[in-house]
Amino acid sequence: MPDILIEHQCPQCGAPVVLKETDRLFSCQFCRVNSYLLQDGFFRYMLPNAAPKTKDLVFFPYWRVKGMLFSCVDSGIEHKFIDVSHQAVESRYFPNSLGLRSQALKLNFVTPEISGYFLKPTFSFKKVMDIFQHRFKKSLSSPVFQQSHVGDTVSLIYSPFYKEEKLYDAVLNKAVTTIPPDDFETASLPGGRPNWRTQFIPTLCPGCGWDLEGRRDALVLNCKNCNSVWRPTKNGFKQLKFSIMQTKDENVIYLPFWRIKADVSGITLNSYADLVRVANLPKAIQRNWEDKEFRFWSPAFKVRPRVFIRLGRSITLSQPMEKMQRELPDARIHPVTLPMKDAVESLTINLASFMKPQEDLFPLLKDIAIKPESYILVYIPFVEQHHEFIQPKLYLTLNKNQLSLASNL
Repeated sequence: MPDILIEHQCPQCGAPVVLKETDRLFSCQFCRVNSYLLQDGFFRYMLPNAAPKTKDLVFFPYWRVKGMLFSCVDSGIEHKFIDVSHQAVESRYFPNSLGLRSQALKLNFVTPEISGYFLKPTFSFKKVMDIFQHRFKKSLSSPVFQQSHVGDTVSLIYSPFYKEEKLYDAVLNKAVTTIPPDDFETASLPGGRPNWRTQFIPTLCPGCGWDLEGRRDALVLNCKNCNSVWRPTKNGFKQLKFSIMQTKDENVIYLPFWRIKADVSGITLNSYADLVRVANLPKAIQRNWEDKEFRFWSPAFKVRPRVFIRLGRSITLSQPMEKMQRELPDARIHPVTLPMKDAVESLTINLASFMKPQEDLFPLLKDIAIKPESYILVYIPFVEQHHEFIQPKLYLTLNKNQLSLASNL
């Protein structure tokens, strides 16, 4: 799936740059300044236009979402990758979706300097997701016990139009409707000039002032000078609790995972003994297992849906208890590309992946509530082999291509 590309300028020197939709850490090749991209809620983009300069443009909004959809059905857990768009304002005069335009054209950030009339969304993102969810359910076997959207990249994309006798698509300068009624006026719809601006904040460690490190798509940045980890917020960077699983192996890469303590209601899942019962593991429950607290584990990086389920299930069933340290390793660290909120969204699917027997327990999913109480980011070492990464203690393997192919998810 191709990335959305965004044309922009360096906020420091004005040099032109092309960003990927997943880019968060921006390093200017001209002035060498590193910045982190932030925007309140979600990013807002607009398609380029080729309209005559005399035309008054109206920008019509579309919700666009890309991510993984998991569905629990009688036969197990179905999954698919989605990349869809839908009107954010209900109207029969504008196209219902963007089609492939968002992938085929270079976009721009919406800024207050852009002239034109930007329609205000009247459909909430939740309502549009309900429309998508209803559409996808039709292709599944009934009943659907649970659905979860994980790893969603949400944005609002504005497409330009102008009106003469007909309504014209300003990207192609072609009419998109028959002659609209006389009382059809785009200016009568709620909207106005844009007042959003993408923030570029310096990537300096709030703890020591050192340069924070991370890949272009990293959602968490590391400071090896003071051994700290930081996540961006609208008010700047906030320190994040983390641990490193120790190893004596060489040639390793550290993959990030979220370890989550949660309150589970509707089913008993408080201890390792409860996990053995719910997962129907072939183990004789030992007395001290009742005192070992249960934790959910989730990959903190994007990967294909099938692999995401496998990794989350395997490491949750393992419940690692290895010795941890709080010092960033002098080795490769894979970036965090899946935020904590998406890991939380995946917990019910994680539970569904190991609960047995599924035919008896899946109908209970609608009554199970999982409320996160605390979390920590844990980096786990994987030994690099020729074709795969291996975690020998946890019996985990990950094909190296799975990481490289996940960069545009």
